[in-house]
Order: sequence, then structure tokens, then C-alpha cells
Amino acid sequence: MRKIAVLSSFMEEHHIEKIRTLAESCGFTADFYADDRLPRDKCADYEVLYGMPGASLLKHMTNLKWFCTPSAGVEPYTPDEIYPHEGVMLTNSAGAYGITISEHILMVTLMLLRQMPAFQQVVAERRWVRSMPMRSICGSTITVLGTGDIGTNFARRAKALGARAVYGVRRTKKAGDPCFDAMYGMDELEAILPETDILVMALPGTAETAGTLSRERIALLPAHAIVVNVGRGSAIDQDALIDALNSGRLAGAALDVMVPEPLPADHPLWTAKNILITPHISGNMSLGITRDLDVDLFCRDLANYAAGRPLQQLVDRKLGY
Repeated sequence: MRKIAVLSSFMEEHHIEKIRTLAESCGFTADFYADDRLPRDKCADYEVLYGMPGASLLKHMTNLKWFCTPSAGVEPYTPDEIYPHEGVMLTNSAGAYGITISEHILMVTLMLLRQMPAFQQVVAERRWVRSMPMRSICGSTITVLGTGDIGTNFARRAKALGARAVYGVRRTKKAGDPCFDAMYGMDELEAILPETDILVMALPGTAETAGTLSRERIALLPAHAIVVNVGRGSAIDQDALIDALNSGRLAGAALDVMVPEPLPADHPLWTAKNILITPHISGNMSLGITRDLDVDLFCRDLANYAAGRPLQQLVDRKLGY
């Protein structure tokens, strides 16, 4: 019997039953590891793996043909040398996180626009201050770097809240979702930064995206602009961002990702002015709908795999997505 290993710590019983039933109908046996630990002596038993193991474990899975990670980002799993042979297919779960991460983007954006960090400080000091300048998503010009599932889900919500314009920026200038008012290539980013009120970054972590928001590009943003990053910390020149915040060159920033992670307690990001930091939690499995979508994506490709069809979530390990 062909076998699947499922590292299932985030799953509920109905997820496990769904995978088990489908696996059996496709001629597989599925074994579930609730502690997310696959025993070394079992590694060679499995043709398919669904989960997030330590990358060093994969080398021992000598019969592995398909590895599906429940995350959208795949940086730890792109090097060829971590696999037992070159034929292992890698898929991700891009498409499961649009709802939860777009809601996080909305939350931190509104917190910055409506002065929540300042009001929290006022309340902590037990003072009664009712007048602070506020801004709105309504009427704002928003630029979204990365127009996949996450960027598009946020853009739809921003338009529904009355954004004046939402611009998408992607690696290649091709048509995007109708929620974007215009689509630009990355080489056109400098032209639209000066009119950007809110810059949202949802880029994958690749060599191509490293340093996208450079010191020079930060300088092109208006002083009232805010930056929100839910992609990868490597996409921002953090020293330049800290300088811009502390000098008043930028109005605020919200970072769910940074370099390094975890962020050391003495890192200057913690004390930068008008910054919101969250510990890489925007895309966690906290929401039931995220868990449901993640399992659905795996099951869809399991049916494809069993039938010999192309995998819809297939990752190009050279590109990193």
C-alpha cells in the first residue's frame, strides 16, 4: 500500500477524516503525527508528505515523490541538496491565507491611520485625550507589492472601504484582478511611490525580492505614508526604515515579518517611532477557515496526484514560488 505521512498538529478531527477517506479512495494509507514529528526510522515508508518538517529530515525520505507544505512561503524547502533525489515535487498552500492575512493588514492599517498606538499610550497613562489627527482608508491611494492571493484579498477589501485607488505591482506587468485600478511592473515602482499613502508588501522571500524597499525607494514615499509588510522581512532595508520612522520621514509602519526572526530584545526596530510589530502571526492557523482551506488545497492535489494529473500548487524551487 502506498503511504502518506501527515504532520497534523493544526488539524481537527474532520480534517483528518477528510484526508483519510480521500487517501483510501485513491489507494493510499495515511498516517497522522499529531506532534509534527516523523520518526527517522519511518521516513523511508512514505511516498507523500504533508506538513512542515525540519528540512534536514527530508534527506532520509528516500521514497518521497511529493512534498506539500501547509505554508505559503517555501524558502526552507527550496535547496536541491535537502532532498533525497531530484525528482521530488514541492507544493505549497498559497491560497489558504488570503482571508486571515488581509484581515491582519486591515487591522494594523486602521490602527496606524486612527492613532491607536498613541491612544493606547494615553490610556496607559490614565489621561483623557480625545483629539488626535486621524486618516482613513477611504480616499487613500494604496500600492500593493505582490498581487497573489494575499495582495488581491486585501485590495478587494480596501476598495470596499472606499480607497481612491489601489495599484498592484508584480514581477511581470500583466492583467490582475479587477479590484486593482492599475497594474505595474516592479521596474515602474519608483513612479508610483510618491503618490502612495499606504504601501502594502506581500512579497515572497526570494533573491529577486530581497531589498525591494530600499533606502532610495523609502525616500520617494510621502512623509504621511505608512508601510505594512506581511511578506518577508528581507524585502525591506530595515535600517533605512528605522531612520525614516525616527526622523519623521514616514508616518508609520506595521511589520509582521522582519530580519532576524525572532527579533532580538535589543533590536532598534522595537523602539522605532510609530511602529507596530507582530511576531509573524498574520498567517498562522488561528482561523478555522484557514485550516479548512489548507486541507482543501492538499486534498485537491492529492486527487490530482493519484490520477496522474498536474499538481495545481506546484512550486518552482528555482524561483521560490
